[in-house]
Amino acid sequence: MRKRTLFRLAAGTVAAGAATLAYASLVERNMFTLRRYDVPVLPADAEPLRVLHLSDLHMMPDQARKQQWVASLAALDPDLVVVTGDNMAHPDAVGGVLRALQPLLDYPGAFVFGSNDYTGPVWKNPFTYFLPNREYTEGVELPHEELRDVFTGAGWADLNNARTSVKAGGRLVELVGVDDPHIERDDYDAVAGPVAASADLGIALAHSPEPAVLDRMAADGFSLLLAGHTHGGQVCVPGYGALVTNCGLPRSMARGLHRWPGSDSWLHVSAGLGTHPTAPVRFACPPEASVLTLIPR
Repeated sequence: MRKRTLFRLAAGTVAAGAATLAYASLVERNMFTLRRYDVPVLPADAEPLRVLHLSDLHMMPDQARKQQWVASLAALDPDLVVVTGDNMAHPDAVGGVLRALQPLLDYPGAFVFGSNDYTGPVWKNPFTYFLPNREYTEGVELPHEELRDVFTGAGWADLNNARTSVKAGGRLVELVGVDDPHIERDDYDAVAGPVAASADLGIALAHSPEPAVLDRMAADGFSLLLAGHTHGGQVCVPGYGALVTNCGLPRSMARGLHRWPGSDSWLHVSAGLGTHPTAPVRFACPPEASVLTLIPR
């Protein structure tokens, strides 16, 4: 009797695990979700400004469903499109990224790159994400200069260790960004300084939301900080949240909108639209894009 009970418990556990894996890999990772947030960063009498934040597409050439869903976001008619990196997961992915983003290239936009714009993913033990000082391993080189040319050719601002201003929604928006801190390509010293008094708003971008970089952006007066990289944890525990963020950001801030500590700035971390190709699962953390409606304080 005891053996039968143990066998049934074991079989039930295996079946539940298999069902969860099937759901995470076949269902939830394709449940593309649009998040909406109001962010109080504008002067008292200002009209709202809509920012579409996309991140971590990790695009493969044949991901037609993802490409079509992202392309459909042009119907939102955003004032500004911001992409915070990790667009590619394959050397032939530029075409897929372009199919996804082509309708959005008609809008004012800005971007920074992530590590998986420079080199492709490699297989790794997922448990290594719990190691604070794990070694970063590069994969095959990706055509990031080709992707850069597509974005800049459409008029989007390249903010990889750069700073500029753009007109969006009738406002002058000062933008600053760094290349990916996760692989130590960031150089905020090269672009640091207070937001110009002539700007209506300051927005700062980084792929990986490393607190040391975000602290400096907030101190310079950038009201909205945008990042990706965390995948929101990718595999979360209901009622507990993300297990890891793969950066210095606390787990409680792994995705969504948060007030950046010690400042008047807001941080939005996108859970992203893709997954690492060797771990194509999401659980309690569906892929997402976000519309941030900037409103008066």
